[in-house]
Amino acid sequence: MLKYFVKRVVGIIPILIIVSVLIFLFVHMIPGDPARLVAGPDASYQDIELVREQLGLNESLPSQYFSFVGNIFQGDLGTSLKTKRPVFDELATRFMPTFWLSVWSMAWAVLIGLLIGVISATNRNNWKDYLGMFGAVSGISLPSFWLGLMLIQLFSVKLGWFPTGGLDSWKSYVLPSLTLGAGVAAVIARFTRSSLMDILKEDYVRTGRAKGLRERKIVWDHSLKNALIPVVTMTGLQFGFLLGGSIVIETVFSWPGLGRLLIDSVSFRDYPVIQACMLLFALEFILINLVVDLLYGVMNPQIKYE
Repeated sequence: MLKYFVKRVVGIIPILIIVSVLIFLFVHMIPGDPARLVAGPDASYQDIELVREQLGLNESLPSQYFSFVGNIFQGDLGTSLKTKRPVFDELATRFMPTFWLSVWSMAWAVLIGLLIGVISATNRNNWKDYLGMFGAVSGISLPSFWLGLMLIQLFSVKLGWFPTGGLDSWKSYVLPSLTLGAGVAAVIARFTRSSLMDILKEDYVRTGRAKGLRERKIVWDHSLKNALIPVVTMTGLQFGFLLGGSIVIETVFSWPGLGRLLIDSVSFRDYPVIQACMLLFALEFILINLVVDLLYGVMNPQIKYE
């Protein structure tokens, strides 16, 4: 496993290089002139050109890219064009709210998703299965912004139990995490049901039943562990999306996270912040995929790494 881990870590380097090129080209294709936004609406042509020169935007794209990569290797992500603060500080301030929101959203989504999936798989084609899959389909189908607005209207405006937005206390996490986790729980429930139903058809399950093992022991102790491998893959991908910052949810709930930072930066054409955010999102996905691959060996010792 150690050899496999080192190989995967080394393989991250060329991936990040390709990703950095794509991110750089994508950012510079965004319509708009950041120099004009920084200079202000009343700036003259000479002032705008001076700002463009100060920002290095008058250089060629290859020169700007190599400056961008060189600064990253020196631990410098640049300075925000909007706030004039170091980009690293901007990311550090916004990362933890997004991280904890993702953790709480994923925690309840995994718990509820697994429970619904197991109940549906072990009660196939009866009312429990239909009810569980109806809830799963509803969770996938409902637009997240609509669900968030409905939760705000009910629990914040009418009942006054939770704040409408922002991050002030633990109560601020409740509605955003419920909104974010609804779709994730639905996906996990469907994957768990499908995977567990396939495992329950295996010969060793029939053998266990023939030996008189209790159905609960067969499901929870023997079948579910093998059924979780595809579920873990999907959970890892969903967690990567959440860590990337749910732009819609963070906007609805005025959440001070990475998703909202990215939206604000795109509106201002803040190239350094946009590039850093997208590079961070890519790195998060790569690392999460690595962790998921390593978890396969922990869950199933028969899986060998080469």
